[in-house]
Amino acid sequence: MTYRKSSGSGVSPAARITQEIIARLEAGTRPWIKPWRGLAVSRPLRACGVPYKGMNVFWLWMVADMCGYASPFWMTYKQAKDLGAQVRKGEKSTIAIFYKSYTKEVEAPDTGEKSDEARRVLKAYPVFNADQVEGLPDHFHPKTTMEMIEPEGRKAELDSFFAAIPVILRHRGDEAYYEPVPDRVTMPPAELFTGFDHYYATLAHELSHWTGHASRLGRDLRNRFGSAAYAAEELVAELSSAILGAELGLPVTHLDHHASYIEHWLRLLKDDDRAILTAAAKAEEAASLLLRLGGRSASETDDEAGADALAA
Repeated sequence: MTYRKSSGSGVSPAARITQEIIARLEAGTRPWIKPWRGLAVSRPLRACGVPYKGMNVFWLWMVADMCGYASPFWMTYKQAKDLGAQVRKGEKSTIAIFYKSYTKEVEAPDTGEKSDEARRVLKAYPVFNADQVEGLPDHFHPKTTMEMIEPEGRKAELDSFFAAIPVILRHRGDEAYYEPVPDRVTMPPAELFTGFDHYYATLAHELSHWTGHASRLGRDLRNRFGSAAYAAEELVAELSSAILGAELGLPVTHLDHHASYIEHWLRLLKDDDRAILTAAAKAEEAASLLLRLGGRSASETDDEAGADALAA
């Protein structure tokens, strides 16, 4: 689905939450709409089962969506330990917020009279989703409300192609994305797709993002596109997946969630009449790398020699 940008650190809880919501809205996603299919809709829940309230509801929904967590339960490290469970090594916490009330003595500017004034300050504490914790009781991991049936269209040759690509791939949640810092791709289980061809096509899109890592093609578009680099990267992955679709016989028309990027792409192309040439050249590089890693060769074309020039 997309290329995950890393969240900033060293900011206040309110600023962090606001920044993430703005990023989601700019990407065309309403973060207060819980998108998971096949799972019972629930408020985020504390370890004891008490629902979170207020902004924590929307914030933890959004974090779960971004990270592919299916469980509605959240807990501190100590709460997990008290349940006889353990947060998996390498897992990162997010925050839950609360207001701490206190009183402060203030002095009236006109009379100098002192009085106690009630105040509140926003605080945060680290929490983990139950999907990040090992050894929890089964009820922390609710089952899907639909029967998980493998879709039609699975092909051994395509399984072999994608298995040959040395990517860290995990299956969880119902959203597909690439994360550059851990350098991994997350995919929903194949059972959530209407057909294996759509699963393969979505995987091809995320692997296109994966090729841009510094250890592979080193695709840094910031110098070329500045603040529009995020939209440009999505365009590269879109075009790369189209090339892979042609080579592997995969559909691309189902990727309608990319409609949220159309506005960004239009602005990008209107501002720079060579942007599409650069994106196409980068996409060709990405598709060629994946085809080579998967044991296939891209179709010969007459314009490969001009790819480097177009990418400049």
